Amino acid sequence: MLSLILCASVWKSVILHNMKTAGDILSALFDERFMKTAQGYSDFFSSWADITAKNGIAAASEHSRIKNLDRGIVQIEMDHPGWKQLLQTKQSKLLHDFQYRFPQMNISGIALMLGQSDNLHSKTKQEIITESEAVEPVQAKASVKNAVAGYDLIKDEEFKEKLIQLEQAIASRGI
Repeated sequence: MLSLILCASVWKSVILHNMKTAGDILSALFDERFMKTAQGYSDFFSSWADITAKNGIAAASEHSRIKNLDRGIVQIEMDHPGWKQLLQTKQSKLLHDFQYRFPQMNISGIALMLGQSDNLHSKTKQEIITESEAVEPVQAKASVKNAVAGYDLIKDEEFKEKLIQLEQAIASRGI
């Protein structure tokens, strides 16, 4: 156990004295070939917007994404059948562009699949909730005013007051 602590201490000393940046440490841990492969995959996954723009369908990149590269097949996920149909019309050109840009990946095909729209570049659930919360209070206040006017027909004052309180509580919660 003592030798393990001494070994760790020596390595810490070597790293702190010989390497100055996190990049130096990472370079020491990973060989150059690994780093080139990782950079290639990063370039591949971030190329989608550029490849669609080159083929005249730039808007498609906002509704689709490269999901995976599996055994030479580029899996592209989109949020609507209309985008799938559009991408199918350009599928051979897209494949050619992938093969030209990334020959080392041995890309042999493209698979187009529908996915969940909340997984793509569209608004996140939180953005949609935030937008709806901004609109609902105004609508809720208006509906409470209209509802209070309808309560005039109720003769039992205690019952009417409870209904008004219940509706206001529901409206304040956004239910």
